[in-house]
Amino acid sequence: MGDVSVEIRGDVPVDSPPECDKRLLIGDLCEYLEGYLTPEQIGEVWDAFCFSAEAHETQKRQSGEPYIYHPIAVTKILAEMRMDQNCLMAAMLHDVLEDTVVTKAQLAERYGDEVAELVDGVTKLGKMDFKSKAEAQAANFRKMLLAVAKDIRVIIIKLADRLHNMRTLGAMRLDKRRRIAKETLEIYAPIANRFGINSLRLELEKLGFQSYWPYRFKVIRNRLDQRFGNRDELITHAADAIRLRLQQEGIKCQVSGREKNPYSIYKKMREKRVQFDDLVDVFGFRIVVDRVDTCYRALGVVHNLYKPKPGGFKDYIAIPKANGYQSLHTILIGPQGQPIEIQIRTEDMHQLAESGIAAHWAYKSNSDSKDKVYRRAAEWLSNLLDNQGGIGDSIEFLEHVKIDLFPDEVYVFTPRGDIKVLPKCATILDFAYAVHTDVGNRCVGARVDRRYAPLRSRLFNGQTVEILTRTDAAPNPSWLNFVVTGKARAHIRSYLKNMKQQEAIAVGRRLLEHELHSQELRMDDISPERLKLFLDDISVGSFEELLVDIGLGNRMAQLVVQHLTGQLKPQASGQKIGGVLPDPLVIKGTEGMVVRFAKCCRPIPGDEITAVFNPGKGLVVHRQECPNLERRTDGSWLDVAWEDAIEGDFSSEIRVAVGNQRGVLATVAAAIAETGSNIENVSIDERDGLTSTLNFVIEVKDRKHLANVMRHVRALPKVLRIFRSGRSGPVVKGG
Repeated sequence: MGDVSVEIRGDVPVDSPPECDKRLLIGDLCEYLEGYLTPEQIGEVWDAFCFSAEAHETQKRQSGEPYIYHPIAVTKILAEMRMDQNCLMAAMLHDVLEDTVVTKAQLAERYGDEVAELVDGVTKLGKMDFKSKAEAQAANFRKMLLAVAKDIRVIIIKLADRLHNMRTLGAMRLDKRRRIAKETLEIYAPIANRFGINSLRLELEKLGFQSYWPYRFKVIRNRLDQRFGNRDELITHAADAIRLRLQQEGIKCQVSGREKNPYSIYKKMREKRVQFDDLVDVFGFRIVVDRVDTCYRALGVVHNLYKPKPGGFKDYIAIPKANGYQSLHTILIGPQGQPIEIQIRTEDMHQLAESGIAAHWAYKSNSDSKDKVYRRAAEWLSNLLDNQGGIGDSIEFLEHVKIDLFPDEVYVFTPRGDIKVLPKCATILDFAYAVHTDVGNRCVGARVDRRYAPLRSRLFNGQTVEILTRTDAAPNPSWLNFVVTGKARAHIRSYLKNMKQQEAIAVGRRLLEHELHSQELRMDDISPERLKLFLDDISVGSFEELLVDIGLGNRMAQLVVQHLTGQLKPQASGQKIGGVLPDPLVIKGTEGMVVRFAKCCRPIPGDEITAVFNPGKGLVVHRQECPNLERRTDGSWLDVAWEDAIEGDFSSEIRVAVGNQRGVLATVAAAIAETGSNIENVSIDERDGLTSTLNFVIEVKDRKHLANVMRHVRALPKVLRIFRSGRSGPVVKGG
């Protein structure tokens, strides 16, 4: 297989365009696999390569190179982690479902259900429609994590995919490069950390930092060069001194030194609010020994060699991190008075620290600790799935995951001595939900180290927490203001949402029955067929959902009754009104209705609004402060609300008082245009010889956009005052 002509580039710096100075033949990949796979298994990977190469034959990457280079590179990254052949095959095929005509059924028939499910888990939701790019991204991530819960190898493939994309990011536009880099730093690097895959995390952080903040990366890089120009010599000298002292004490070990990740340095500067010159432990050294008891012996030796820094010792062997990481950490005052960090661990711990959950597949001997790390990761994913029932949309789910990926932890104890690992800044209430959902929901108080403490109190390492509960207690909405963990937030929201829904059903039922009663009708007078037809027309799944919409104010009871009694007929999506397609829905609960905006006050999104229903003209929307509403005494007003996400332009009218000077109209018009607003109409009212009022009808997106226009115009020297037409007061210069 070594004579195959397909090749792939290696690592390319993200701040430079792709170059072809380092390539890897597919034959070389297969030769590498011979180190741990059987010939039959390598043959399966080879077959997946051939299938993928044929499927991607006409496609190219952004850099112009054949697309197949990318799947091979992702497979190579996983091969270096010694993943099994099914994972490697899925990596070779990971883009065929998204970018080619190949179907999941075809993959399952040729490579089996396991490989097909892995590929499907990595594939994006390309065929679904979303309101925004952020929602699509969040939904893709949610789907992927659901697939990960079935097979954790999905996330390992995705991390390898992201790593190669980051290595070749230089071919992307600057804005896309920054967006991908930000997503990497906020989501994928923390996930790699959460699953203990340190080797991937460090490179993802470095490349993400370099692409998202290239100037900050360069500054830190330069400061390291200026302050530690001889850092290689310093690292070598300290490593040799540590190795020699340990050998003198009869301890067999491997010692390596390194400079800390620039992103780690940057995060520490931000979190601790310190200058670069005030940083400690810029250099780190790793000591790998044979047994756990040798770790503690080695700790004593290095403490005799260099003085330890007070408060700089952490024992992650006795109390592992949530991702299973184990090691002894200590900060010492090293050569030339430079603080250094020492990590001491066994070979098994080192494998886990570098590979994390990937070690579950990579290393078969001494598998108890690997299985424990795997179970921790699976438990975290299981908790995500358990909690997502109380989470609304995909964007909220993504924020929930980001909270749980927060890297720093505190370790607290239950009264029985069990350890609970929580994120940094976690509160007593977070602890209560970590114990059990019912404990959190019924929590009324707590004792920390036998002293009463408020539920919002932050927890610190080593504290013992006892939760006090009461059967009639319930979550309070204010709890959402201070809880930290995703589990606590999700269960509080779920409880409140369910409670709110029941209340909304009751309110909606009362409002609907009141409107029916005003027309001398009852709900029994509405036939089930007419009700079902109406629910289908407005795409509502059940009568209870309709009541919830009415109770929450998303749908107007008066209009619902008019639809149910045949006074209004909902129109299907895309049906024309007067020969033209209706505008997108901007007022909640008005499907199929003609909605007009009153020209007397010209309401725009963000305004508080009221509507008047006219059977011949439809729904006319006014601002609540419109003077014309005060003249109506027939009680036909309706409470309405804007849709949550509105796109489009709306007309608004502003009046600008200016001094009579040459070119003032052009100056004001230019200022309006600079804010991205279009002028529909303009008129001038002459007041006296010194001033005039310019009346503009302009197009704006919403109230915020209008405020920006008025602020921009008000700053002009020739403008005396500016105000919006209707009941709003004037905005006076300097006011």
